Amino acid sequence: MQWHQVLGFVVAVTPLTLIPGTSFTLVTQQVIAGSRSDGVRAAFGSACGLLVHATFAAIGLSALVMSSAQALTVVKLLGGIYLIWLGVTTWRSTRRGVEPTARRRWRLPGARLGGFGQGLWSNVLNPKAASVYLTLVPQFLTSSRPVAPQIATLAIVHVAVVLVWLLFWTSVVAAARAAIDTPRFRHGMSRLAGAVLVALGVRTATAG
Repeated sequence: MQWHQVLGFVVAVTPLTLIPGTSFTLVTQQVIAGSRSDGVRAAFGSACGLLVHATFAAIGLSALVMSSAQALTVVKLLGGIYLIWLGVTTWRSTRRGVEPTARRRWRLPGARLGGFGQGLWSNVLNPKAASVYLTLVPQFLTSSRPVAPQIATLAIVHVAVVLVWLLFWTSVVAAARAAIDTPRFRHGMSRLAGAVLVALGVRTATAG
């Protein structure tokens, strides 16, 4: 690919990355409820979720799902339910006076992978993440060249942009927790993160 195509993609995808969403909220929740390393794992899980969408786009599966109303509805509902489940479990765990990650290990899909699994599944089941590779990425592809290598290049760039942002935010939240490390602060932030996850889940499931 030409350097200007890659640069143009970075310029286009960066504003989308900086908008607070599921990955942003999950990283925040993981650092507050656990540690900085938990936030890092959630960030890498989210990045791997993007690679899954890139792979699906390269083989045409994403286009098939997005073109089918029934399949898209299923993905939206699964993604919404998963986020709502994460949010409700986080909220209930803080009400019981137990750190969310301690009670969630046996309840949620991918629990053995901890924050990595949550970041992965939340992005894999996110229709908006898939739409990036069906609407934005094609604008930077050259039709006369093989598509798969170009998608792979842009996916790597996308992952790099996402990781830089999420790892930076992880450090910010970790510093804030170190400065205000009290049970009230942790529970309050975890409850806020749980409420945001529920709201994101509802939005995902009902998005038109």
